[in-house]
Amino acid sequence: MYKQRFLNFLQFEKRYSEHTLTAYTLEIDVFLTFLEQESIAFEEVDYRVVRHYLATLKDSGKQSSSINRTISALRSFYKFLVRENLSKSNPINMVKALKTPKKLPVVVEQDKMVDLLDRQSNPESFEEVRDLLVLELLFGTGIRLAELLAIKERDVDIYNKKILIIGKRSKERYVPIHATLVETIKKYLHAKYAAGYENNSPNLLVTKEGKPAYRELIYRIVNRNLSQITSQDKKSPHVLRHSFATTLLNNGADLNAIKELLGHANLAATQVYTHNSIERLKSIYKQAHPKA
Repeated sequence: MYKQRFLNFLQFEKRYSEHTLTAYTLEIDVFLTFLEQESIAFEEVDYRVVRHYLATLKDSGKQSSSINRTISALRSFYKFLVRENLSKSNPINMVKALKTPKKLPVVVEQDKMVDLLDRQSNPESFEEVRDLLVLELLFGTGIRLAELLAIKERDVDIYNKKILIIGKRSKERYVPIHATLVETIKKYLHAKYAAGYENNSPNLLVTKEGKPAYRELIYRIVNRNLSQITSQDKKSPHVLRHSFATTLLNNGADLNAIKELLGHANLAATQVYTHNSIERLKSIYKQAHPKA
């Protein structure tokens, strides 16, 4: 089927992550199910059918941002089909993305994060030191969740204080690590080896059974710890990535340097953090200026 050929293209040629592949698979499956329910042959799909499909998503309560992800997935799917001569036209070409309000990245204040990490600076059990390492890595390097889970022990260069990160589309970059993070890594590796797992995983982060860490585990660790210092709804690993970038910017780091550390393909993706800094400046201005 066309779908599997497209997914193979994304996986082996575009080198998309497993998370992205899952998202594309879901979008296409839902679309194909809609066509089946509406008794519409795949070959009969035109822009009117696509607009009808998107309208049903809107009526079901889907947000504009989610619908835009659907549009993007289907546009890529049909672009592939046209290129491979599996479809005569791309019905998504006449469909425009919906307008969405700009959202500022959700962050945790620098002082709160530093205090949280300082309070856990003397972990005792394996799980405690691992959880601390998760927080230190996310807030100390700004890496993505998938990048965190992909780190192997061999990727960590303690002597030169850097870690090899495999980013989107298998793009490699090195990120520096600070002295406190180096010490946490040493403590963690000592605890990991002391646990005496029969099958030592090459992955840096593992479960208490010695198996590779997984997404849900990292989410639980981050959510549980951030709940101690913030009441905001969003407490995901990506919040710590946003917090890392915003902290660097607030402390005078160059935007291009932040871009390289985050592994962004272009500067536009990094510039979103300047809005957070402007909001911070506005807050300071209102508090400090007599006419504000």
